Amino acid sequence: MDKRDLSTIFRERLKLLLTRSDLNQSAFATAVGIDRSALSQLLSGASTRLPRAETLLNIAAEFKVSLDWLLGLSHDEGVTGEIRESLEIEEAPDGFDRTLLAKWHAEAAGTKIRYVPAGIPDLLRTEALVDYEAGIANKSREAQAGETQYRIDYTRRPETDMEVCMPRHTLEIFARGLGVWDRFPEVERRKQLLHMAALLDDLYPTFRLFLYDGRMRYSIPYTIFGPYRAAIYVGDMYIVLSATQPIRTLTSHFDNLIRAADINAHETASFTQKLAGMSFPSGSV
Repeated sequence: MDKRDLSTIFRERLKLLLTRSDLNQSAFATAVGIDRSALSQLLSGASTRLPRAETLLNIAAEFKVSLDWLLGLSHDEGVTGEIRESLEIEEAPDGFDRTLLAKWHAEAAGTKIRYVPAGIPDLLRTEALVDYEAGIANKSREAQAGETQYRIDYTRRPETDMEVCMPRHTLEIFARGLGVWDRFPEVERRKQLLHMAALLDDLYPTFRLFLYDGRMRYSIPYTIFGPYRAAIYVGDMYIVLSATQPIRTLTSHFDNLIRAADINAHETASFTQKLAGMSFPSGSV
């Protein structure tokens, strides 16, 4: 659907909710957590921009309609009185062993964990890479190292079953020293790839890494903790979903990534080792 069509339908349905509510614009705006001027802008059609996700959720929850209906993706209003209860936003503080993320890993022990990382998977990073990435992100090196060690220890447990899926080009970009790794020395990149290959071989089949063609597929970073919850990574925060249907939808998405993988888990260590054997000066293409 064209963005302009989407914003037009949203505006019409927002006007309908305002009419039904018997509230004036000030009271309506207060009910959904925005100011009156922001509501007036949404109703005017002066911009094709949609409101923030938080505002959309507030509107849907307050007036018990589905997000799909509100955005014109469905004709069924679908009462959704439990939207709030199924979504949380959690910060990711330092000290991984004390975070909710560590708690969720512990709770999901014995079930399958599915993970799409934002970069090099945490537990596969060398100390040099941990230091480098902590430096460019202005994060605590100790916290990052603690997270890496926790994940390694967790993965070595006999009851662990973890599948990871990521774009193949992330490793190829890393090997060439491009993007955020443009100042990470070639010798350290090679050590990282060899370290990664050794761990992949050592942890298999408890930990299985699949690589897909990022030109054909796209995914945001997220983790699915068995049947219990899914955490979508958005920088220093996680959007946490605990309702059954969103977890099933993300699980299906993950399974499709694996089906599209062109390097399977038993081949990834060899692929990574081969990348380490190539000569890629920093910034080479």
